[in-house]
Amino acid sequence: MDGEVRIMSNPTVALRLTSTLSSFEVSRKFNRGISIADLKSKLEMIVGTPASSMDLELFSIADTFLQKLDDNEALLGSYHVDDDCKIHVNDRSGAQKGEFTDVSRVEKFEISDDAYARRKDSARSFLESRKAKVGRFFNEGEIAKKQVEEKEKAAAGNIAAGDRCQVQILGQPDKIGTVMYVGTTDFKPGYWVGVRYDEPLGKNDGSVNGKRYFECQNRYGSFVKPLNVTVGAYAQEDYDLDEM
Repeated sequence: MDGEVRIMSNPTVALRLTSTLSSFEVSRKFNRGISIADLKSKLEMIVGTPASSMDLELFSIADTFLQKLDDNEALLGSYHVDDDCKIHVNDRSGAQKGEFTDVSRVEKFEISDDAYARRKDSARSFLESRKAKVGRFFNEGEIAKKQVEEKEKAAAGNIAAGDRCQVQILGQPDKIGTVMYVGTTDFKPGYWVGVRYDEPLGKNDGSVNGKRYFECQNRYGSFVKPLNVTVGAYAQEDYDLDEM
């Protein structure tokens, strides 16, 4: 102080904070243009000491005492504060060290397990209701999945190798071909129908992942779900590639 003018390029300063009420040290940034009175108000929220009961001491980076911050009208930046300096808060309110962190002094609300179980606004009630909903959705999903599997199995039972068929898949053009395979596979669970199309509209040559299920030209074969297959007297057209 003493009329000295200090020019700082950084408007904020990072300070270490300690208190007679706590053994912990915390770090906070403050604007150098804040008054000591306003600084005390901010420290009240951090250390728990009323601003009117604070005596502030400034220490250097090496924890050497520098001076007291006793002018409430002075600005923080008017003191020799640099990053990592320490401000120690001396409490004059009569509070004891650890008073604000000792949870053993806090009066606890106790409730019996039966009474807690009957409450509808408890965390346990919320978690149990969520668990019940998830369980219900899971069960409904499993039931729906089994129903589809049963329908696929029934549909597969009405399809046989050698049948002419039409394949209808949503978003794709209808395709005509011959059933070459019916049953389960190694590449995906459930029942599948292997079809050899009349045109090169398929995805494979009757084999998937190195395992062959039937023989056909490449891109003429495909595997589809039984519910997408309709068996019937579909005529096989003669696609003459030499004819224009």
